Amino acid sequence: MLDRLRVVRTGCTDPHRNLAVEQALLETVGEDECILYLWQNRRTVVIGRNQNAWRECRTEQLEADGAFLARRLSGGGAVFHDLGNLNFTFLVQKPHYDLDRQLGVIVGACRLLGVPAERSGRNDVLTGGRKFSGNAFYERQGRCYHHGTLLVDVDMTAMGRYLSPSRAKLTAKGVASVRSRVVNLKELKPDLTIEEMSVRMEEAFQSVYGIVAESLETSALEGAYVDALTEKNRSWDWLYGRDIPCELRCGDRFPWGEVELRLEVKAGTVRGVTVYTDAMDWTLAPAVERALTGSPFRRDELVRRLEGADLERTVGTDLRCLLMGQDI
Repeated sequence: MLDRLRVVRTGCTDPHRNLAVEQALLETVGEDECILYLWQNRRTVVIGRNQNAWRECRTEQLEADGAFLARRLSGGGAVFHDLGNLNFTFLVQKPHYDLDRQLGVIVGACRLLGVPAERSGRNDVLTGGRKFSGNAFYERQGRCYHHGTLLVDVDMTAMGRYLSPSRAKLTAKGVASVRSRVVNLKELKPDLTIEEMSVRMEEAFQSVYGIVAESLETSALEGAYVDALTEKNRSWDWLYGRDIPCELRCGDRFPWGEVELRLEVKAGTVRGVTVYTDAMDWTLAPAVERALTGSPFRRDELVRRLEGADLERTVGTDLRCLLMGQDI
């Protein structure tokens, strides 16, 4: 019997640590309780477990702007987080997992705010036909979570900036995101704050379940295990190294000839390179193939390797400019 509710709120805005705390909560949730975890990330693109980062967002733009890339355990599509967004997670053991109740908390919180809300067929939550809450799900060893976003006052310009990669010449496997029309709740309630949204979520949580909630401090979860999960979450292997292949194709015509590069990428590393060119220098193609094979799939590293290749100066400059123009 479910007879205990607990609410966890954190002031941490590090996405890798917040996802580590979420996992720790999942692994410790009791058989008679449901936990509501409320958290925020500073500028971050969070991709689903089976997504290809390069397909979903401008990874180098994120890094250049001091923003973050994070990968979660659950499936679903890429989402943008900033401090105008409130994240929620319901954590519970499987016998008490109830999606209708959990989504009812979100709808109930919005009604407390005077904002009409309804579920869509894809388990999103809408107002006026536009999405303000996307949801994803995960289960392991009889424990489940349901988490998602609440768009309160998100920077939509930044969302478009990071979630709009060039797809013209980058093909990638992995689950693609489904884009929807979105809306900030602040458009409907201009005085809405993250704090008020959090309070209404707690009130609706207690109302839907009919139980008074207790507070749980995240300090109870701090320690070496959460530290280790945090480091895993920010590691190259977790963010980029999953074996979801992609291929980059790029090319151009130069005074010395036409060239096309095809880079096959697996687990974040260039595993194969094919160069097509009508250049008179027959050594060009094998030199480029040797230089780029084995490189991490990062634009700066690809360019650095071309700088060290045995290429005629003008040709090397042109090829480096070609790669610098790609969205990676």
